[in-house]
Amino acid sequence: MIAVMGAGAFGTALAVSIARGGVPVTLWARDPAAAAQMQTKGENPRLPGVALPDGLNVTAETGSILTEVPILLAAPMQQLRAMATTHRAVLTGHPLIACCKGIELATGLGPAQVLAEVLPEAVIALLTGPSFAADIARGLPTALTLACADPEAANRLQRLLTTPNLRVYRSDDVTGAETGGAMKNVIAIACGAAMGAGYGESARAAVMTRGYAEMLRLALARGARAETLAGLSGLGDLALTCTSAQSRNYGFGQALGRGDGFDAAITVEGAATARAVAEASARLGVEMPITRVVVALIDAEIDMEQALGMLLSRPLKEE
Repeated sequence: MIAVMGAGAFGTALAVSIARGGVPVTLWARDPAAAAQMQTKGENPRLPGVALPDGLNVTAETGSILTEVPILLAAPMQQLRAMATTHRAVLTGHPLIACCKGIELATGLGPAQVLAEVLPEAVIALLTGPSFAADIARGLPTALTLACADPEAANRLQRLLTTPNLRVYRSDDVTGAETGGAMKNVIAIACGAAMGAGYGESARAAVMTRGYAEMLRLALARGARAETLAGLSGLGDLALTCTSAQSRNYGFGQALGRGDGFDAAITVEGAATARAVAEASARLGVEMPITRVVVALIDAEIDMEQALGMLLSRPLKEE
């Protein structure tokens, strides 16, 4: 048995995949009307054409979540603390798995760190890596990282979350997994901006590569291991997010590069994360020029021509 709190596209996709694998799942939706609609129609309108399998119960009642069942928290990064705080009584006593990517703007903390502040006694893990909700929900092969400092809990959760199409790898480097998942969104915005401005594939490859260097510098400064960033939660997620039109962060970057508007109703985790990372890098003394350019573009302090000039005029040095 497992529970998923958050019935958006990603939370629903995980619930569908796990339920198809034979594990009973309770999917909690904040909105009772949305829960009722999903029960009636047998699908989530955010994942059209994906039938909710047997063994998946959709509810708006937190009382339906059984005691000690692992709970996946599928909320946007900037809303995770509010969800955990509001439902602290429900979450107490459960293993908790954060399923968001980013850095909290107010504190500079990653998702696992936020949960540890709100529920310090909980066993906490992070599920991250290269994945789109539509791919998981359609049963396409996907590999993710489960980062958890407790090896016994990590083994147990890995077995529970692995399905015929979802392969889960373990890591005990929670900080590295958090940093990779956060930074890939920032670099995806930069790559989208380069493509939106018409700078071409070579420019995007350069931004991805130098962006990975920034990701690695920040991760090491936060105490992570370099090899974690070379895995699914770092390089793997970077490759997916910086090259696919399905990525909201990449699409947002393309709009920036073209000088177009972007739908404010679409959550772009990388926008807030870029600001949080820029502040953290200043405190840690880490050089992150691409991140700073992304923040300046989002705040309309510079245009794409100025952004390009800022990056190309940096001092020459060894790679």
